[in-house]
Amino acid sequence: MTTRVTAPSSRGRAESARGRLALLALGGACLMAGLNAALVRLDIWAPVASTRAGDVHGQLMVLGFLGTLISLERAQALRQNWAYLAPALLGLGGLALLTPAPTLLGQLLLIEGCALFVVVYLALWKRALRPLVAVQVLSAILALGGAVVAVLAGVVPAVLWLAGFVVLTIAAERAELAQVFMGPRAEATILWLSVALTVALASALVWPLVGERLVGIALVACVGWLLTRDVVRRQLRLSGQRRYIAVALLAGYVNLAVAGVVLVVRGLAADQGAYDVVVHGVFLGFAVSMVMAHAPVILPAVLSRPLPYRPVLYLPLALLHAGLVARFCGALAGFTTLWQVGGAITVTAMLVFVVTAATLAVRR
Repeated sequence: MTTRVTAPSSRGRAESARGRLALLALGGACLMAGLNAALVRLDIWAPVASTRAGDVHGQLMVLGFLGTLISLERAQALRQNWAYLAPALLGLGGLALLTPAPTLLGQLLLIEGCALFVVVYLALWKRALRPLVAVQVLSAILALGGAVVAVLAGVVPAVLWLAGFVVLTIAAERAELAQVFMGPRAEATILWLSVALTVALASALVWPLVGERLVGIALVACVGWLLTRDVVRRQLRLSGQRRYIAVALLAGYVNLAVAGVVLVVRGLAADQGAYDVVVHGVFLGFAVSMVMAHAPVILPAVLSRPLPYRPVLYLPLALLHAGLVARFCGALAGFTTLWQVGGAITVTAMLVFVVTAATLAVRR
């Protein structure tokens, strides 16, 4: 007797797409709250002048926004209903940080979301026992570690763990997309780089002065490998969407290299300027550049709706990196006004990107 397999109905697909859109909206809400918190931390006008929002800015942006976005895309790849609990918990945890409830409530929700995110990756790894998927499992473990460290030791010690989560996630994604050009040893190389970064992160908890430098060296090694092995240099000679992706990737790699070098030379918490460059070099210059680069590819897979490339996408990308240059120069030179102006430009860039992407997706 044969079993007949029926395809999902159009109604079922529509309901699934609406559910993913709701989860994406949770991440978007964390993004908007995080941008407001960024203005609070810059000590300039913000729509909601909340000191609490400023205190949880990093967790909102990294776990509430990026964590929700990445785990949603992975849940879509797994195609199991329970997997969508990971982005739901991360998004809700980020928003709970802003409520009058104890901050610990939101942090615990983030920990639960990260733990479930690890389980999602383990399920994907069980399907494909490949080193690249193992690296992604490790990246989720670093996110979980960062969420736990934030509760036990504070946000500053957790920053490097969250940076490791972002860097390994994106590096594995790039290695998967460009594996043909990277060669047969790409998976083994990135696996060893991820192990080295994880060991450096663990040492930074015990010996900060030495461990932070080791993390910086590992970041520089990662970006050096990506720059030499990725297809970015070939794509720069192309046109349209492929050149746009290459420009965004190259800009992201440069920012990650700057953050790694500053971490090696000055450490993380030696002064506020170095801390600002390291944190925003990784999470804005590198991670957000990758979001902008891959949005025309990833968002259609998540929402089942195309996001066509248009040259106007260069506008938020250019604003982002112009703002980062001003911000970094102001931070390192101690010029507060330039630092504030640069920070305000980066916030504007992200808002412009959201509006532009939404308009292109609606109008197609």
